[in-house]
Parts: sequence; structure tokens; C-alpha cells
Amino acid sequence: MANDEIAQRFSRPLMQNCIEAEGSSLNWDDTRIFLAIYRERSLRGAARLVGLDQATVGRRLAALERALGATLFLRTSNGYVLTPVGEVALRWAEKMEQSAIDLVRQTQGVDERLAGEVRVTTTDAIGLEFVMSAIRHLHDEHPNVRVLLDTSTQVQNLARREADIAVRTIKPDNPDLLTRRLAVWPVGLYASVDYLERHGEPVPGESFEGHDLVCYLPHMQARRLLTFVGEPIHAGRIVSGLNSSLLLRAAVGAGLGLGELAVPIAERDGLVRIWPDRVSAMAYEVWMVTHKDLRHTARVSAMIDHIAKVFEETPGDKKNSVEFPPSS
Repeated sequence: MANDEIAQRFSRPLMQNCIEAEGSSLNWDDTRIFLAIYRERSLRGAARLVGLDQATVGRRLAALERALGATLFLRTSNGYVLTPVGEVALRWAEKMEQSAIDLVRQTQGVDERLAGEVRVTTTDAIGLEFVMSAIRHLHDEHPNVRVLLDTSTQVQNLARREADIAVRTIKPDNPDLLTRRLAVWPVGLYASVDYLERHGEPVPGESFEGHDLVCYLPHMQARRLLTFVGEPIHAGRIVSGLNSSLLLRAAVGAGLGLGELAVPIAERDGLVRIWPDRVSAMAYEVWMVTHKDLRHTARVSAMIDHIAKVFEETPGDKKNSVEFPPSS
């Protein structure tokens, strides 16, 4: 049976069951759990996503399937997979989710109170060096604003309101998101004083022969010719690959090896720059992102302004590309 035929056959009965089940309409919380199971493919992952225990998620799914009079998932060795009826339910559930998101975002977009929560997502290094200072200044001015800071490596989805503000090193291409470039920093080659005392400086043109290196893990996994500030590294020894810039800084600072770092941040750490006339072909960019519906929310706007101010006070390229309008 084709998907369109399945949709026509099951969508109306499904919605009717939603309305008639136990005399009430479909519970949004159950729909949220259904979507979490679909996205995580397991009860455990869904439980983590929605903040409930696994047994509760299982019971809620069973209750939802009873209310709809349909089986929504097949339990397979590869996880929970939607049935044809589940595919139909998914369309409605995603519409409900988007409507709920739009309702919250558009009502918050006209909220002029300097109180409540602002959710910020960023990298660990940017969070520690910059966003933390912005939170402190925000709290001094507006103590009733509470900032929830997420520094996980997973990029949060602003369109689904997983965060209100993102400060990242990659510019998103979603047209509903407003972006502002906060910084463009050159990337140089650095080492600790201790490392240089033990190994000396590398010789240009020798591809780091006899030297230890620490690398940003995503660059290693890209399977391309690795270079440090334009110098091939094939003759050196890669001691460690790190998946965050904070860990990379710590590794260089601990004397594990030479590494590429953004110049303003490495200078803060007191590291020694090698070959100061050389920079990486790829600069270190920092972007601030928010959803266009939240730009005029007072507490979000205040957090944006404080984050921008902290970056403005940091040495580097001041030709910031401002691509969303001011808050006033």
C-alpha cells in the first residue's frame, strides 16, 4: 500500500481516536514523547531527551498507542522504527510541535520583562573565556534573568527552541536565524615554555621532524593533508587528538606538543608563538545566532548585547559583520 493511501486510510481514524480517547484530546506531552522515541530510536534515549525515566516513557508510549488504537513503532534490533500508521502520526505530531514552538517564540518575542530564563549554547572554550563574563555583567544589571548555559559539543537546534542564543564557530544557513559575526582571529602555532626547553623550536621546511603535535580531532578525521600554519606535519608525531578547543589549549599548555590555536586565546594562556609571521589558512570565526522571533525579547536582547560587548573588548579583527538589526 502506498504512503498516500495509508495516510488517507488512517489519518482520519487516528485523529478521531485522539478526540474520543477517554473523553479527551491528545496529550501534547505524549506527542513529545512519541517524537523523542522517533528521533532517538530507543526508550532510553527518549527518556534522556525529555527528562523522564525509561519505564515512564514506555508506559506513556503504550498509553498513546491504546488511545490511538494503533501500533506506532516496530521494536527491532536497530531500535524503534515507525510503522506505516506511525508515519502518518509523525506528520501530525511534527505539526503540533511546530505550532507549540511558534506560539512560545512569538509570544516571547514581544516580552519586555527583564526576568526569566535565557538559554545559551556555545563551545566550552568560548563559554569559559567570554560567555561567563557576559553572564556576570548581565546579572549585575538584571538579577532576575537566569542564564542556562550549555557547552556540549552537540549543536542545539534554535529553530526547535533548544536554545535562544548560540555562540559558535560556524555560521548557520537557516533563513529564520539571525547571525552576527563577533570575531575573526588569526590562528597561529604555539607551544609551552616547558616543551620548547625540552625539544627546541621546529625548523621550517622539515615537516616537524622530531617534534610532538596535538591536533583538533575533527581536522584529523577529515582525512585531508594536515598542516600547521601551512607546514605539512607528516614527519612529526601526533601525540593526541582533542575534540574541543579547550582541551587542545590544555594539551599545548601541558607541554604535550605543538598546536594551532586562535591568537588572542593562546596569548591569554601565556603560550609561546612559533613562527609569528605564519598563520593558518583558516581563521577562527565566532558567530552569534538567534531566532528572528526572539530578537526583541528583552532578556534575550540584553544577553546578546552583553555577549557582543565582551567580544568587542577582545583584541582582534574589529570589522564585525552585523547581520541582524539592533534591539531597539
